[in-house]
Amino acid sequence: MSTTSATPTPTSDTSADERLRRWRLVLGGGAAEGTGRALSGTDAAMDSALAALYDSGGSGGSGGSGDGRDGGERRGGLGGSAPSVARWLGDIRTYFPTSVVRVMQRDAIDRLGLAALLLEPETLEAVEPDVHLVGTLLSLNQALPETTRATARAVVRKVVADLQARLATRTRATLTGALDRSARISRPRHRDIDWDRTLRANLGNYLPDHRTVVPERLIGHGRASRAVRKEVVLCVDQSGSMAASVVYAAVFGAVLASLPSVATRLVVFDTSVVDLTDALDDPVDVLFGTRLGGGTDINRALAYCQTRITRPADTVVVLVSDLYEGGIRDEMLKRVAAMKASGVRFVTLRALSDEGAPAYDRENAAALAALGAPAFACTPDLFPEVMAAALEKRPLPIPDTV
Repeated sequence: MSTTSATPTPTSDTSADERLRRWRLVLGGGAAEGTGRALSGTDAAMDSALAALYDSGGSGGSGGSGDGRDGGERRGGLGGSAPSVARWLGDIRTYFPTSVVRVMQRDAIDRLGLAALLLEPETLEAVEPDVHLVGTLLSLNQALPETTRATARAVVRKVVADLQARLATRTRATLTGALDRSARISRPRHRDIDWDRTLRANLGNYLPDHRTVVPERLIGHGRASRAVRKEVVLCVDQSGSMAASVVYAAVFGAVLASLPSVATRLVVFDTSVVDLTDALDDPVDVLFGTRLGGGTDINRALAYCQTRITRPADTVVVLVSDLYEGGIRDEMLKRVAAMKASGVRFVTLRALSDEGAPAYDRENAAALAALGAPAFACTPDLFPEVMAAALEKRPLPIPDTV
């Protein structure tokens, strides 16, 4: 009887052991855990990092019990020192993918008061930069000591640069196309005729006998498009819940400001109003000019924006807010109605982030929708299409989740 060599396939015992391992990591050990599965090596280190964040009871060091042994009551907590937190941050970056690291960092900020330790340069240098971390740093802006401020700006600049690399090219291309289309003229000079669009617009005038199209309507935009001026006003709520939206708005504001045919204004507000238009060439300066965490007075912000609109028919106002109005609600709605009546295209975004639909004031959203300004959450990837539609005065691509 001959035998052949083959790659061993996983046995049921191996599969069962792997399942126990995974359940052990999920459940976290302790007397009530019940798997009886011991951990060692990398698994023990991963378990220790998870325990420091998610186990309850006591305040341990950066690694919980730290020895990977079962049976004892593990203790959660990152400890009170920046070095121990920095070590924990380094551990999770070693053992988990970036997407998981960002979730764990966010949970540490929410559950264990990590925000206070972000004031330490050693801690800040160890974190994985992302939009949510930037939001936290901006909320701490006034409390940042001088020893940390330079590091904080470096972290924010890295995130902004990553976002610009991801979003800027597509945004410019999409909006440039929209601006060109909005600039089409019906009586162009010969050198300014757009022959592709002209032929498509006159296909009904095709003469089979002559095998030609009679161009009754000429379409052109060439030189005329350079003279088109559109005005965009980004009016952004800087209350604490809107942190991610503020970050994205700053990036998009800088991109819009780089388009020569678009005059862009960025206004941020809580109970006061700050015009950050002059800082749009550097989104980092814009972000450090915000003050996250205040109240909300949308009416006051829109009143300011109204005074800066010079060409209503060529203006798009984008309000980014969760719509929890602390000002005069009826006046806010009257201002929106007045802007729309004057020819302004008004867009309401409950959020400008990847977070999905946030909590928002449904009554105010319904009132705005009744005025023809439906409020919806917008992802950064959708924003260029929303702006293109607004500039061309066509229906907005509102997500089905509204």
